[in-house]
Amino acid sequence: MTEAPNREASSSIMKMIVNRWSPRAFTDDTISDEVLREILEAGRWAPSQYNSQPWRFMYARKGTENWEQFLSWLKPVNQRWAKSASALVYIASRTTMIPRTTPDRVFSRTHSYDAGAAAMLVLLQAHHAGWAAHTMSGVSDVDLTHAGLQLPADYAFETAIAIGKQAPAEILPEDLRVREVPSQRVPVERVIFDGTFVEAPDA
Repeated sequence: MTEAPNREASSSIMKMIVNRWSPRAFTDDTISDEVLREILEAGRWAPSQYNSQPWRFMYARKGTENWEQFLSWLKPVNQRWAKSASALVYIASRTTMIPRTTPDRVFSRTHSYDAGAAAMLVLLQAHHAGWAAHTMSGVSDVDLTHAGLQLPADYAFETAIAIGKQAPAEILPEDLRVREVPSQRVPVERVIFDGTFVEAPDA
């Protein structure tokens, strides 16, 4: 598993949460279809409004027929490093749902939130299984990606995830190498409030 030293967290927080981070350096390891599907299966156990389960995962493994197409949708700055990943996963969510109160399909206000919960479980499962994962919103054209994935009109593209075995930072170009460190988090006092929201000054 990847490790993220020098991060401060309460001792009660699960180490897997604190140690998970998003490297860009990947080895040339391949990932089997079976292993990748096991990682993605974790996403289906996420909670969702009315159990609507709006998330969908489309993937391409390096060396397969869809790989170059999936890679091409990313912004060039992301293609530079994601081309070394073992798999690219695109996540979409269905923007409509059928609640228990009506047989008609209605807009789902939480479709992105629900898909984000599923994505987080995928990231944690990948980490648990010894793989690194880096999520990114950087596609060159959202509409082109939507069409390329053949998503219906009531589905929204959410994000992409690169999955692979972590490699030493030295393999990256210098401008990316200096960024190949676990990111920190703002102090807990800035995001948790006993009562109503209080705007904190920008740090």
